[in-house]
Amino acid sequence: MKAGQNFALITGVLFLMIGISGFVPGLVKAPSAGTADFLDAGYGYLMGLFPINVPHNIVHLTVGVLGILSSIALGASRLYGRGLAFFYGALAIMGLLPYTNTTLGLIPIYGNDVWLHALTAAIAFYFGFIDSPKLLDIVAEQEREYQRYSSSLNQS
Repeated sequence: MKAGQNFALITGVLFLMIGISGFVPGLVKAPSAGTADFLDAGYGYLMGLFPINVPHNIVHLTVGVLGILSSIALGASRLYGRGLAFFYGALAIMGLLPYTNTTLGLIPIYGNDVWLHALTAAIAFYFGFIDSPKLLDIVAEQEREYQRYSSSLNQS
């Protein structure tokens, strides 16, 4: 596996674990009274640090499953990194703005979520965009192998 695939797999497993952890009552601290002005289902703080609710957990589970699935192919893992960079970059910016830090009242993305989303976006940006020249080398090598294979078939 290449670095981009390892990134997708590790990120996928981590997000899957975070998504599952959000449904474990012992890991979610109840908020103080009157703080939730959005969807209340399962609202709390994961490990007392990160605001979550049920839709937020579902997003984490989805990102986790997509990461694990995209780790199978290098091109898919590169696309996953790019998508994650844009998605979590946008969430980090939205988390800084008072009117959008609850994603239109559905998912809490403020507090510690902001720096976590920014860090995720930065790492995903590296594996989605910067680490990609290695992918081009692999594709070129595969094309050379295919050409050698085709020429050996034509000679036969």
